[in-house]
Amino acid sequence: MKIVLDTNVLVAGLLSPFGPCAQIVRMVSSGALTLCLDARILSEYDEVLGRPKFGFRTDKVAALLDHIEHSGTLVASSPLADPLPDPGDQPFLEVAVAGKAACLVTGNRVHFPVRQCQGTKVLSPSEFLTFHQKQERTDSR
Repeated sequence: MKIVLDTNVLVAGLLSPFGPCAQIVRMVSSGALTLCLDARILSEYDEVLGRPKFGFRTDKVAALLDHIEHSGTLVASSPLADPLPDPGDQPFLEVAVAGKAACLVTGNRVHFPVRQCQGTKVLSPSEFLTFHQKQERTDSR
């Protein structure tokens, strides 16, 4: 399943080995999920994960980003016709739309008004796990 993962979910999943965010990060690492991304998203991941306040080791961040880039799907997107309230969120929705991702997973759903999402599902980490489980049950029939 192709998804777009907002940076806040990635960081939360790396900071705590428990909870929905960590489960999603493990699914990405194992190849159960494929991330849709572009250079802007990779750059944001790199910048945020490199912040000293998180204490992530530089070599570990580099290895993770290398894995994400090589196992993910690079997407060429177009600008949104109707910009989001926070311009920093736009790359995530643009890539989700262009990459035909199953959904965009974020801890900040309010940043993505439904009327501007062009039919793309925007789910919290918990909602995504429920959605994914339902999809797996449907696919196994």
